[in-house]
Amino acid sequence: MNTTVLAFLVLYYVVVLGIGLWAMRRGATDDLEGYFLGGREVGPLVTALTLQSTSMSGYMFLGAGSLAYTTGYWSLWFAAGDIGGGVLNLSIIGRRMRKLSQIMGSLTSIEYLEARYPSPATRLIAASLSVFLLSFYVLAQFIAGGKGMALVTGLDYEWALLIALAIITTYTLLGGYLAVAYTDFFQSLIMLVGVVWILGAALAHVGGLTAANHRLAEIDPTILSIWGTGLGFEGQWGVVAGAVLVFSAGYMGWPHVVTRHMAMKRPATARLAGAYATAWNLLFVSAPYLVGILAILILPNLDDPELAIFEVAQMLLPPAVTGIVMAAIMAAIMSTADSLLLQTGSIASRDLYERFINPRASEQQMLWVSRAFVLAIGIIGYLVALVEPPAVAFVVIFATSVLGSAFAPAFVAAVWWKKANTPGAIASMVAGATTSVFWELAGLAVTTTLAPVTGGLTASTVAI
Repeated sequence: MNTTVLAFLVLYYVVVLGIGLWAMRRGATDDLEGYFLGGREVGPLVTALTLQSTSMSGYMFLGAGSLAYTTGYWSLWFAAGDIGGGVLNLSIIGRRMRKLSQIMGSLTSIEYLEARYPSPATRLIAASLSVFLLSFYVLAQFIAGGKGMALVTGLDYEWALLIALAIITTYTLLGGYLAVAYTDFFQSLIMLVGVVWILGAALAHVGGLTAANHRLAEIDPTILSIWGTGLGFEGQWGVVAGAVLVFSAGYMGWPHVVTRHMAMKRPATARLAGAYATAWNLLFVSAPYLVGILAILILPNLDDPELAIFEVAQMLLPPAVTGIVMAAIMAAIMSTADSLLLQTGSIASRDLYERFINPRASEQQMLWVSRAFVLAIGIIGYLVALVEPPAVAFVVIFATSVLGSAFAPAFVAAVWWKKANTPGAIASMVAGATTSVFWELAGLAVTTTLAPVTGGLTASTVAI
């Protein structure tokens, strides 16, 4: 491995671990509100970028590149929804959720749901679904981190996975939400610089986008189609709607993302955060998909499409720039993995352990339960990722589809519809999750031409 690339990566890891230590010394982990929400003191710029980097994940550098490499311009339907996702999320539920969560004294998104829809069943169902699905989602980040680290360092996948996981887990345990938010802020800037740089290099290599499109049309004109390579999704507007919805309306139901609203300094923070989020999305979101499409020309015989962006970077960029890009790729992975770990640990300690197992648990006990759960997820996730690493794109789209289907209507109705009630919210969560899972397992997307998230959101909306 090139020493310049290694130096950039080491420097990057030192910075994120340093942020974790800074947050711990600042007292951000002394109590539950500090550990779970950073004391509700996060400003608009950090809110916007932690929300966006958390929602993007390793999918953007592995899954998005792979999807674009295999389906062509059709993959940009996912980008279309993602670009507006931040401002949609912050505008619809951000300000009101921040205000209500503090009035109700809620420290997790699931505790907030029970406060709004009073019933032990609300919390038990929501917490159980969240812990399972977020653990499933974090598995994808571990796999992405292991693959990325292996390619960058030349280490075996097993050792690369262990190093990536150890770093993520360490700073999450050290600094809680504040460490996660500020590392996400730093990582989002690295992600943006890295992806813009690699897109520029790819465009220069192929002679510009117009020239690239002409060459792609010579290979297969359907690569340029809105229906995907080989017209595999021709006329399937329901699948297109699902691609747009999963990363726009769908992620209003992701517990690790909506928690960002609860941690804002004040409700009005949401307005400026929405503007920052949109500006960042416009620069970032489409780029990984475009690199994946250009990789069809640059790397026509690529064995593993998930490595398209990694391979393009290594092929086209000088060592110093490659180091920045590789740090950006790891940043995308780590910025989501840390949020997933923290949120899963928070829900496990506050919404399951304290609520149903030990109601008299002290704050210190819950903090240690949360940390223990984070560590346990790390160990289990490592073992699963080691034995059977599935495709990152599949895991991410499946987990996020079910999360969005289960929770988006309940979160939106909580702040906008006074008549939304407990039986409706419970029915919505159950109907959305089961419909989305059944849709995927039964292969109904093929027969109905509707994506699982489309069916799931429809079912959960009707139910509530």
